[in-house]
Amino acid sequence: MISPPKSIGKYEIQGILGQGGMGVVYRGYDQAIARSVAIKAISKAILVGDELAQVLARFRHEAQAVGRLTHPRIVQIYDYGEDEHVAYIVMELVNGITLQQHLARGDSYGIAESAEIVRQLLDGLRHAHEAGVIHRDIKPANLLVNSDGRVKISDFGIAQTEASGLTQAGEVLGTLHYMSPEQFAGIEVDALSDLYSVAVIAYELLAGKKPFSGNAATLMRQVLSQLPERPSVPNPKLAPLIDRVLLKALAKSREDRYQSAQELADAFREGVDASLALAGGAPMPAINSAALLSAARLLVPATPAPAAAGADGKPAGSTDLGKTGSMLKLDESIKKARVLFIDDEERILTALKSQFRDRYHVFTTTDGNKALDFISRYQMHVIVSDQRMPEMVGVELLRRSREISPNSVRILLTGYSDLAAIVGSINDGEVYRFISKPWDNAELLRVVAEAATIGLELADTKAGSAELPARMEAGVLVIDPDEGMERVVRELAGHQCPVWHAPDLDSALELLRQENIAVLVADVEFGGGQLTEMLKIVKQINPQVLAIIATQASDSELVIELINQAQIFRFLNKPVNVKVLRGHVHAALARYLAYQAAPVLVQAQKVEVVAAAAEVQTATLGEKLVEGFKTLRMRWLR
Repeated sequence: MISPPKSIGKYEIQGILGQGGMGVVYRGYDQAIARSVAIKAISKAILVGDELAQVLARFRHEAQAVGRLTHPRIVQIYDYGEDEHVAYIVMELVNGITLQQHLARGDSYGIAESAEIVRQLLDGLRHAHEAGVIHRDIKPANLLVNSDGRVKISDFGIAQTEASGLTQAGEVLGTLHYMSPEQFAGIEVDALSDLYSVAVIAYELLAGKKPFSGNAATLMRQVLSQLPERPSVPNPKLAPLIDRVLLKALAKSREDRYQSAQELADAFREGVDASLALAGGAPMPAINSAALLSAARLLVPATPAPAAAGADGKPAGSTDLGKTGSMLKLDESIKKARVLFIDDEERILTALKSQFRDRYHVFTTTDGNKALDFISRYQMHVIVSDQRMPEMVGVELLRRSREISPNSVRILLTGYSDLAAIVGSINDGEVYRFISKPWDNAELLRVVAEAATIGLELADTKAGSAELPARMEAGVLVIDPDEGMERVVRELAGHQCPVWHAPDLDSALELLRQENIAVLVADVEFGGGQLTEMLKIVKQINPQVLAIIATQASDSELVIELINQAQIFRFLNKPVNVKVLRGHVHAALARYLAYQAAPVLVQAQKVEVVAAAAEVQTATLGEKLVEGFKTLRMRWLR
């Protein structure tokens, strides 16, 4: 194993992802834009003369060929460079491993899973072929499977374009088991050769073995002159139709095969549907390319299918929102909030429509720019976007949607771990929640229901907003180990004032020292007696700070104690009603401004130091609290 360099070009090298005979793939980091990348580098020292010139020509050609392709199923090229030691391509860093690695470690795929891999592969190749790019080395080792199941085509190192002249008749390029008859014969290849390789992969996934095997000479003879075994022989779950599809796709003559990626995809899906029906499963949902809206058309809501009522009178298959574990009080009636889903995968949009169309007005699009245009025309209560979009990443789309429609609640749907972007977007109030893909249905339902509840409230509640300025310097501190309450408060009030989150009392104290806190929101069940004493001391030392407490109201003595000794501004019953929470926070901020305008009003908020509070002030926690709140009081007096 070679030692990686510290840098290549402007990129910091953080490790080795893989290496081969002529080159190494490094994990790199672009400090200028804070992005992790993969860097494929070829050492010039191991090549000389014509060989060096030919390899570098192909390497540059790979960068040029893929650089012109922008598609979610193709690994994106960012940059190309050379110095005296290496030539290198900078590309998208994919969070996953190759299909070959999955197969090598014994991973197996069912019919539906195999079909999805093949569908994505054909989708990417269709785009490449339409752009005049032929891969010529399609194999499992060149297919990266992301952590959320998405496939990315990589390594266009021997790709051919319509304008390239890097190869000629008689030159054999490819990988033996996946090579087409024309590749073995050394004659000119075209897009149909890539489709032959796809058929080999499909056969291998469905049948559990390759269509041909043996050494190079045996493989060449079989590929050129023999028919493979029907895949339904090793896998009886396959229907005869899939046999016919794959044998046609593996025909010796190009003229006898499917003539485009779309034609093969359509036939393959029919064969898979027949196989799933044979096995008692549901067919694959159709991919409707017509759903990509033209620039002249607005988004069209998904038409809800009439839902059969169950024994309880609810639509069949509906979920009881009261059992989803939400911290909010959710209305279990069918709320017709408007929800917009943006994802580059039609199949994901189809699944989301099916999940939500009986509960909300659902709109979908695969185009981020069309989504922004639509949002500018029609108010959306909830906007849900995928992160990795071909033209605009999800966090950027949601940031721009916030500028257009600030009262919409935004959710990021992602299978990627770009934590800096995600955390930054949540902290900046651009994203309410993010959901990992593949998602858990119960969690997704709960989060969208929360977002719809908040979105409807933000859209409908306008009374009293004129009392507050457009932006306050003082803000709200939410004290709770769970971030859920903070996210809701941020959505409801983040446009008017800062919102901070403290997962524990020490963090709360530090924020009270550093920030201008007007309102405290806390769950009384959290922190036990220490939180209760903290609230008392807040009111003793800084009576202008207002507290809103969430409680199940099961301990009447505690509630009375807090009213008498901490002058709690408002109580919230759990689960929390969004409308009530928003009203309480709004009223507390308005009261804080009134205290600033007339400090004499604060005098009525002071409480006497009772014995219990006096004792706690001598303890370690009490001393820390008193010191912190004195700092807060000095900030108020200034």
